[in-house]
Amino acid sequence: MSIPLESPSDPVELLCNTVKKYLSTEEVAEVYRAYEYSAEAHKEQTRLTGEPYVYHPIAVAHILGKMRMDMQTICAALLHDVIEDTGTSKETLASIFDEKIAELVDGVSKLTLMPSLAESQTREQAKEQAKADSFQKMIMAMSQDIRVIIIKLADRLHNMRTINAMKRTSQRRIARETLEIYAPIAGRLGMNNLRIELEELSFKTFYPMRFKVLQQRMAKFRDRRQETLDEIHENLNAYLRQAGCKAKVLRRKRHHYGIYTKMLRNKGLASKEKAKTFHKVMNMYAFQIILDTASDCYIALGAVHRAYKPMTNRFKDYIALPRINGYQSLHTVLYHKYGVRINVQIRTKTMHELSEMGIIAHGLYQLEHPEQENTETVLNLELHERASKWLHSLLEMQTGDSVEFLEHVKTDLFPEEVYVFTPQGDILQLPKGATPIDLAYCIHSDVGNRCIAAKIDNIYTNLSTPLVSGQTVEILTAEWARPNPLWLDFAISARARTHIRHYLKQLRHDDSLRLGKRLLDKELASCDLSIDKLSETQITSAIKAFQAETFEQLLIEIGLGHRMAINIARIIVPTIEAKKTKAEGEEADTVIDEQEKTTHAPLVINGSEGVLVNFSPCCRPIPGDDVLGFINAGSGIVIHTANCQRMNHNQPDKLVPVQWDSVIEGEFSVDICVEVENKRGVLAKIANALDNMKCNIISVNSNEKENNFNVLRFTIGVKNRVHLAEIIRHLRCIDITTRIYRVKT
Repeated sequence: MSIPLESPSDPVELLCNTVKKYLSTEEVAEVYRAYEYSAEAHKEQTRLTGEPYVYHPIAVAHILGKMRMDMQTICAALLHDVIEDTGTSKETLASIFDEKIAELVDGVSKLTLMPSLAESQTREQAKEQAKADSFQKMIMAMSQDIRVIIIKLADRLHNMRTINAMKRTSQRRIARETLEIYAPIAGRLGMNNLRIELEELSFKTFYPMRFKVLQQRMAKFRDRRQETLDEIHENLNAYLRQAGCKAKVLRRKRHHYGIYTKMLRNKGLASKEKAKTFHKVMNMYAFQIILDTASDCYIALGAVHRAYKPMTNRFKDYIALPRINGYQSLHTVLYHKYGVRINVQIRTKTMHELSEMGIIAHGLYQLEHPEQENTETVLNLELHERASKWLHSLLEMQTGDSVEFLEHVKTDLFPEEVYVFTPQGDILQLPKGATPIDLAYCIHSDVGNRCIAAKIDNIYTNLSTPLVSGQTVEILTAEWARPNPLWLDFAISARARTHIRHYLKQLRHDDSLRLGKRLLDKELASCDLSIDKLSETQITSAIKAFQAETFEQLLIEIGLGHRMAINIARIIVPTIEAKKTKAEGEEADTVIDEQEKTTHAPLVINGSEGVLVNFSPCCRPIPGDDVLGFINAGSGIVIHTANCQRMNHNQPDKLVPVQWDSVIEGEFSVDICVEVENKRGVLAKIANALDNMKCNIISVNSNEKENNFNVLRFTIGVKNRVHLAEIIRHLRCIDITTRIYRVKT
C-alpha cells in the first residue's frame, strides 16, 4: 500500500522517468516498490520543512538516478533511513528486497548512542564519540561496497540543499562536518562536481555574510574583465586551430569557497597587503581545453605556449603521473600582457568527465558487467581500483579508538602529492610535506618499524627531512630498530602515524604488564609468594574484588598506576593487612623480622624498563643518585632524586623505594650550567671538550650575565655520576670557564 503525497506522483514520477533512461522495466518496478515501502514506513513522519519525510529519500534517489547508479543503489537510497528511523531490521529488508540492498542500507545507517556512553562522558563528548563510531562503521561498509559512501554523499547533498529549515547551531555543525569530511571524501573519489556543490553550500551556511560579500565582488570583477576574457578565449582558439587541434575551449568557473581558501593563505599579511589579496587571487583566469586523444593534449600544450609565455616551474603533467584520486590533465600557467595569469588545463573528453564525476563517471553500475572494454571503461575501472585501495588502506588505520580513527582519516583526505622514486625506479605518491618515515611506511609497515636512516639522492639525510618530487629515496633498516615516539612530530601520512601509534600502544601494554608483575611480586614477597605461585582461588578473588575482566588487566592497571599493588596483595593474602596494622601500632624503633623487610625491598631499575618508568625532567636522576619512585596514574612510575623538592611526599602510599641495578647500560640526560667569558668561539670550545669526553649534547641554551659573562646551559647524556664528575673536572681545566655546576630544579 502506498501513502499518497501532497503532490501525488510528481517526485516519484520524476524519479521513475530519470531511471527509465538506463534501467530495465523490471528494475524500474523494483525501484517503485522500494518507494512504496519507504512511504509506508515513514508515513507518520515529516521533515522540518513540513513536507512528508519520504520526500527526502526520493530526492536522494533522484540525485543518484542522475548519476546513473544501479537499481540496488537507487532502492537503498529510498530505504536509507528505514533502519535508523522506523525500527525496521536489516533482516526484514533482506527478506522483502535482497541481501545486497539491506547491506547498503545498514552501511549508511548511523550507530545508536549507547546509554553507558552517555553516562561516562559529557553530552558533547558522547556526540563526538557517536559520530566517530558511525563514521568508522560507514568506512568498514564502504570497503565492502563503494556504493555506501555514494549514497551517503547524495544524502548529505540533499540535507545541505534543505539546511535552512534547521536551527542555526545545527546548520553550523553540519556545514563544518561537511567541509571537514564529506566534501574531501567526494574529492578523494574524484567526484569534483559533488565536492564543489557541498563546499559552496557549506561555505554559504557557515559564513553567510562572507559568502554574500565575496559573491558580489566576484560578479563585479567578472563584469570588468569580460573583454579580456573574450580576447584570451579567441586567441587560444586561434593558436589551437593553427596547430591542427580540434579542441573545445571552456572558461572554468571560479568558486566562492576556492577563492576564500586561497585568500586565507595570505591571512598573515599586513593590512595593506590583505586588501590586495582578492585581486591577486582573482587575477588568475582559468580555461579548460578538451580534446580527443592524449597525444592531442601535448600538441595543444605547445600551441598555448606559443600563444602566451609560460611561467617557469608552474607546469604539471598529471596525464603521465595521475593524482592520487585518478585525476588526469596537463596544467600550465601563462603570462598575459596586462599582468594577469592564465591557468590552463588540457585533457581529453574522457579525462574531463572523469575529473568532474570521478568514480561514478559513465555509471558505476556498468563496472559489474561492461558490455565492451573501451577506453572509458578501462579508465573507470582503474579509478574504481584506486578508490578500493584507498578504502582498504583506511581500514589499516583502525586502532580501536574511533575518534582517533576519524582524525587519521581527516588527515588523509587532503593529499597534495609528492612523487618520489625508489632505488629500483618505482614511483610512489606521498602527501605534501612527507618525510622518509612516511615513505618507509608507504613501502611496508615492517620497513617503517625497522627504519634507521635514509638516503636522498644517495646522500645520508635526517629522517625528518621533507621530501621533494623527483628525488630518489632509499630507506635503510636494521633488525634491532624500533619506532621512536619522536617520529610522530614529523610523520605526515595517516598510515605512518597509525602504525607508529599502534606500535607504541602495544609497547605500552607490554611494559605496563611487566611493571605490574614486578610491583605485585614485590608486595607478595613478604609472604614468600610470587604471581607464579598464586592459586586459582587467590587470582579469582582479586579479579572479583576489583571488578576486572582478567588478571592480566589487573596487572596492567598496576603498571599504569591506576591501582596500587599493596591493595591487590591484601586481597590475595589477608595476612599482609594484619602485618601492616601490627607494624603501625608498634614503636618506630621496633625490630622487624627479615620477612617484613622484604616487603619494603626496593624496586631495582636500570633504565631499560620501557615507557612506564620515566625519569623526571625536574631533577634528572642518573645512576649513582639516591632515587625514589612515585606512582603516577596513567604514566607508571616517575623516578626522582631522593631530595627532589618537587617530589610529592603527601601521598606516601604512592611512593616506591627504588635502587639502581649493579649493571647499567645506556645514557641518562642531565643538565649542567657552564659560566664562561663572553668571547668568540666559546661555545665551540665547550662543545669540542664534551665531544672529547664521549658526551652527547642533547640541547644547549645561552643566557647573558652581568660583567661580560655568559651562562651556557647544556642537556647532555652521561653514563652515571662518575662519568658526570669526570666531565665537570675536564671542563674546569678550560681557561674560559669560571664556574660549572649540575642543575636540579
